[in-house]
Formats: sequence, structure tokens, C-alpha cells
Amino acid sequence: MASTSSNDDATDRRLRLFVGLVVVLALGAAGTVVAFAAPQLTTPPDFLTIGLILLAIMVAGWLRVRFRVLSNQDVYTWVDVPVVIGFVLVPAPWVILCWALATTIRRLAMRRGLLKDTWQVAKDTLAGSAAAGVFLALNVEPSTSHPPFAIGAVVLALIAIAVVDQAAFVPVIAISSHKPLGQVARKNLDVKLVGQVFRLIATLIALALLSYEANVFLLLLLPMIVACLQLWQTGSMRTREERESWQRLAEATDALNAVDLTQVLHSAVSRAAVIFSAGEAEIDLTSAGTDRVVTGSAGHIRYDGPARPDEPKQTDDELATDLVAHDGTLRVGMLRLRFGGAIKLTEFEQYKLKTFASALCTAIRNASAYAELERINAQNAHDAAHDALTGLANRRQLYERAGRQFDGKATDGVVALLLIDLNHFKEINDTLGHAAGDTVLRKVARRLSESAAPGDMVARLGGDEFAVLLTDLPTPAMAGHRADAMLSSLDEAIEVEGMRITVEAAGGIALAPGSGGVNELMRRADIAMYQAKRAGVQTATYAHSQDTADVSRLMLGGELQRAVAEREFVVDFQPIVDLGSGEVAAAEALARWHHPEHGALTPMEFLQTVERSGRLPAFADAVLEQALEASDLWREAGFDLPVAVNVSPRSLLDPSFPETVLARLNRHAVPADRLIFELAETLTLSQLDVVGRALNELSEAGVRLALDDFGTGVTPLSVLSHIPVHQLKIDREFVGSVQTSSEAAAVIRSTVDLARSLHLTVIAEGVESEPQRHALWSLGCVAGQGHLFARPMSAARLLATLQRGTAGRPGALASSLHDGGAVVRMSRRRSGGSGRSALPHLPA
Repeated sequence: MASTSSNDDATDRRLRLFVGLVVVLALGAAGTVVAFAAPQLTTPPDFLTIGLILLAIMVAGWLRVRFRVLSNQDVYTWVDVPVVIGFVLVPAPWVILCWALATTIRRLAMRRGLLKDTWQVAKDTLAGSAAAGVFLALNVEPSTSHPPFAIGAVVLALIAIAVVDQAAFVPVIAISSHKPLGQVARKNLDVKLVGQVFRLIATLIALALLSYEANVFLLLLLPMIVACLQLWQTGSMRTREERESWQRLAEATDALNAVDLTQVLHSAVSRAAVIFSAGEAEIDLTSAGTDRVVTGSAGHIRYDGPARPDEPKQTDDELATDLVAHDGTLRVGMLRLRFGGAIKLTEFEQYKLKTFASALCTAIRNASAYAELERINAQNAHDAAHDALTGLANRRQLYERAGRQFDGKATDGVVALLLIDLNHFKEINDTLGHAAGDTVLRKVARRLSESAAPGDMVARLGGDEFAVLLTDLPTPAMAGHRADAMLSSLDEAIEVEGMRITVEAAGGIALAPGSGGVNELMRRADIAMYQAKRAGVQTATYAHSQDTADVSRLMLGGELQRAVAEREFVVDFQPIVDLGSGEVAAAEALARWHHPEHGALTPMEFLQTVERSGRLPAFADAVLEQALEASDLWREAGFDLPVAVNVSPRSLLDPSFPETVLARLNRHAVPADRLIFELAETLTLSQLDVVGRALNELSEAGVRLALDDFGTGVTPLSVLSHIPVHQLKIDREFVGSVQTSSEAAAVIRSTVDLARSLHLTVIAEGVESEPQRHALWSLGCVAGQGHLFARPMSAARLLATLQRGTAGRPGALASSLHDGGAVVRMSRRRSGGSGRSALPHLPA
């Protein structure tokens, strides 16, 4: 409000300054006219003629055509006609005096205020002085007996009056309304020109009569002529104004025919300012229960928002009307028009305002109804795709999102599904009631949502079952890390009704299959989840070999006895290379089943069948026997390489397994530290407690242990704290993304840092290129295996490869990355202290 008051004060100051300027100019111009017309004043005045001129000016002043501009009246009178005729009959100073006196009398009768009265008298005096200057400049001598027929002087005098009148009127309107001068000057310009032509015609008719008859009483005919023209022009203007007003109102009504409420309100505010020639329009919906106010002018929205407490109260320059329907039964708000000054609408304008308000009320009701319909549709769509209890996506939305992933309409990256089931949730419902169970479900949902990565979708499938669609994974192994992070968010106890409840959950992870779509993905995740429950672990990843629905895997069970007897199980070896020197540091034994019908099968395809068939000891013994035979072959040729053999946790559950292993080592005269057993990191804690005794016995005898696929399991630190590990093998999925994924590089770097602190060696699996080798070396990884160096091969072929070497270096499969050619050597005895490093760290 202080800002508004400041603006009003500034406007008043500018108006007073301008009025003062007009007064000074008027006094100066009138004085100049008196000075130049002094010779004409020596003759005694004809007071009768002067009186008739004064009377004609007063009468013509009351005949006017009005145009409202905001709160001001743009008025056109016929005063110009008797004034210009007066200059033909009597000296100019008397005419100026008559005009000033007539204006003063009329303004005093109207009581419009001192400032406006002063400005009007000064304006008319200045305009009369300008017209008088034209007659003086053209040496037109006034005469009542022989009035001169000075057409040129009359035309120029009328133009001078019009120019001065507008030059004084336009700035006043512009200052009052804060409008540009050009916009105000163009207002009703065509009407002004037509009126000027009419005044010229009336003046010339009167001048012709005076010049022909030379009788000043003919001036009495002038009001009749003017009245006729006045009536004609007023009627024409009224007809035109009504036509244009209805046209603008019709256009405004059409513009209000919109379904967007904001569009309706903005259009109404802008058009109301134009239709009613208002400086500002405002729509206030707060009285109808909607806290919204829109304020603006023609083409400009100044404010759109909630009602402001500092909004000024209604003043004299404001007209307000209720927005009600035609029948008056519903009120939706209020329309306010501000003009910048006191004003009174005509009967026609009042009817027009009522019509506009009614149309606006209907438009607001329609737009509000449409918005409510849209809200209901959006709510229904949301409810159809979301769980009512938790607000998460429901099964339908999860399936649709996953379907888009399968259709190739989503971003690149690996897609996986994490299926989560809360353990013992039924006990919470049975003990504390369903309300407490609902609270637990909502809090679990919130934690899962907060721990989800951007782009992942968390859904509740029903009951205590949740699902998370993991997208844009750089590698499949990242699914396990994302799942671990999400399930870890449930570790903290949940407080319900004053009690702290620990929520346990099991999760199954399934990577998007190549076929089968969403249903197959869900089936696999469900299988993995129940595998996790049975194993007592937090998460499990779906493995095709563990899928009991795989009929072909079941068929292999009956062929195991034949395969073992006929040595269909063979062992290939893949060298493990020092990444720095390029020399072979060890070899990993990889079992293959050369099936006569199915071809070469990997352990992933048959190992679970072997484990469940009861043939595991025979299979493990056959693999170990071939591995030790290969070690004998290499050592006799001068390559003393340790050999790494994968061991199943089921083998370690056999109490006689350590004794069997040590017996075979003695039979082949292979030192125990030349044998490395690789264990999958997916060992469960319950399995660690059981197999720990067997592993400790083997470790104490000198056999070294490696943790395979590190980074993909659930409890790596638990594994490291339970068994005497010497090596960590990084899963190939991380290695494959080490150059393109910052996430994968971070996992490798953290693994290396962990290994250094525990004096362990890190080996990378799946090294495919030199850039990968360099990247791994820079991250601190000392050894690796993969197709960059060699594919799996028989023991004899590996020996030939070692003897051939690279660049004249036997035993090397790649060039050295550093000077000195340091080679990773497998120590034959465990060192003191922790004694856990299988591959000593290379110098930096």
C-alpha cells in the first residue's frame, strides 16, 4: 500500500506541473495576442455582438460528444464554431475573453475541482490564443458590418484549436492512466477527425450566411445547425459504440470458452480492461472458497496467486460486480474494474458489465468442473497403478514398466528384478494386529523407496511382497549391490506402538531373460527369492542351473555315473598372469563335461545336478586328480605353477575331504602351497560355520584359499572373517566395465584397498583387452586372467604355450608394463604374521 501511495503522489506532482505549464503558456499566449491586437481595440466594442458570441459559446459548450478514457472524459464540443466566427466579427482579445468566461461559468456549475477547472480554462485560453494568432498572422480584419469570408484563416484556426486541445489533453490522460502518449493519442482518432470536419462545415455555413447578409443576428441560427449535426453525430457514435462493444463482448465470450481455468481468468482480466476501458481488472475467487486472485490490464497479467493481506480496500475509482449465473443462484467470485479515478458507467455499460460477468461466471464454472474431472481421472489413473496402502506402484504398473523395457522403449543398460518378501510378517499381524502390520508395511515401503536408485521402480505386489525393477545397470553384478543396499535399509528396527520390531527380508534377483518377457522374469525372481529363504541368506541371484523347472538338467542326472566312469569330465586350464610383467603366475582348473549329445557343458549347467546326485565326491576327486597331474607335468618342464581348483561347499561338508586332498598331494609329491581352492563368495553364514573347520585344516597344511566372484555376494566381510582367505578374485562383470563405469571402478578400487589392508592378493577375471589390463594395473590389481592372455586349454597345450612364451621370454604371455620385469611368484610356504597372501604385492 505504501508503494501505491507513493505512485499516486508522483502522479499528482506530474499533473500539477503540467497544469502549471499550460497556465503559464496560456497567459503568455493571451498577452501576446492582446499586444498584437492593440490597434483593433481602439474602436469602441460592440457589446451586443460580444454578448451574442458569449451566449453562442456557452450553448455550444453544453452540446458535446463524450468519450471515456479510463476515469477521464474525452469531450468534443462545438465551441470551435462560435469562437472562429467571433474572430471574424470582433477583435481577438474579446473572443478569448468570452471563451475563458464561458468555460469558467460552465466549470463552476459542474464543480469538478480547482485543478481540473484551472486546466480547462487555461487550455481553452491557449487554444483561443492559437486561433487568434492565425487570424492576426493573416491580417484578417474583424467587422460586424462586412465580415470577411476568410476560408483559409478559418481552416487554419480550427486546426490550431484541435492541435492545442489534444496537446493539452493527451498528456493529462497519459499521466493519469500511466499509458503511453501514442496509445492515448490514437484513442478515437477517427471520431476526432470526423468531428473536425463537421465543425468546419458548420463554421463555413455560418460564415457564408454572415458574409451574405452581414447580420450578426444570423448567429442565432448557428445553434440550430450545430444541434442538427450534434444529434446526427451523437446517434452515429452511439450506434457505432454499441456495435463495437457487442463485437468485443462476443469475442471475449468466445475467448472464455476454454477448459483451462488459468486461461479463462487471464483472458477475462485482459479483455475486461479493454471492453470497459479500465486501467486494471481483477478477478477475486476467495469469496467462493478458492484462494486465488488474478490482476492485470490489457495484454498484461500483473499478479496471479493467493489473496494478499495488504490488498487495498475498494476505493472510489473501483467498480465491483459479483460473478453470478444468469439466474443468480451461484456466486463464484467478484470482478473489479479500476479506472484511476471516480467514474459512473452508463446504463448500456452497466448492462454490458452484467452480461460479461454472467459469461465469466459460466466459464469459471465450466473450467472448474473440467479441472475437477481431470483431477478425478488422474486420481483414478493413479489408484489403478498404485498400491493404496503404501503409495508404491502396484503389480499392474510394474508389469507395464517392465514390458516397456522388454520392448526396447527404455534406456540402455542391464535390467533386473528384485523380489522381496518379509520373513515372519504374519506373526506381526497375529500378535500386534493388522493396523500395526500396515504401519510396518508403510515404513518398509518408504525405506525401500528412499534407498532406490533414480530410475528404479519400487512396487508392492500384495501382502508383504515387494518388487524393485532395477534399470540402467552397468553390469549384471551391480544388481546384487543395489539389492544389498536396499535390503540393508531394513536393518534398523521399526518402532510400532512403542515397540521396536526388527524386519527381516529375503530377496531374489533375476536378470532380464532373452525370452519369456515379464512373466518369466517374475518367475525367475520368485525362484531366487525362495532359494534365499531356504539358504538363510538375504539375497540370491537366479541361476539357470538351480532352476528345478529345467527338464534338460534333470535328464543329465541319470548319465553322471557313465560320465565319471568313462572320464567324460575333463579339465582345461586358463593361465593367471602377472599384469605388470606379463608372466604366468598360476593356472585355474576349469572342469568341462564333454557330453556325447549336448557337447561341452560348463559347471553352471551340471554342477547342481552332480551335487544332488550323490556323485559329487567322485566328480571332485576326478577334477583334483587331473589338476595335480598337470602340476606334475609343468613342474618337470621347469614351470612351477600353482593350480587353482574350484571347490563346492558340499565337498567341504564331508569330514573326510581334507584328508583325501592331502593324501592326493602326497601321492603326486606336490607341495600343499601349490594347490589353491577357490570358493564362491555366495557362501552363507550358516555354511561358513560348518565348512570353516575343513578350510582351517587345509590352510594349516599349506593349501591356499581364494574367494571367487568377489563383489557379487551378500556378506563378503563375514566370509573374510570366518575363513583364512589368501586371494580375492574380482568378478568378470566388474572387469568388463572398468573403463566405462565409475561404479565398477569404485568396486575394484575398494576391493584392492580392502585386500591391501588384509595382506591379500587381488586377481581380476575376464581381462579382454590391453586398456582393461592398464586400468586394472593402475587400480592396484596385480594379476588377472582372460582371453587377452589365453583361453582355457589342455595341460599339454598350456605347457607348449609357456615354452614358446612371448618376445623371447618363456613363461610370458604379454609384454611388461614396467621396468624390471618383476614377476608374481607363488611362495611355497606361508609367511609369518597373517600368512594369508598368496600373491605378494608388486612394488609401486
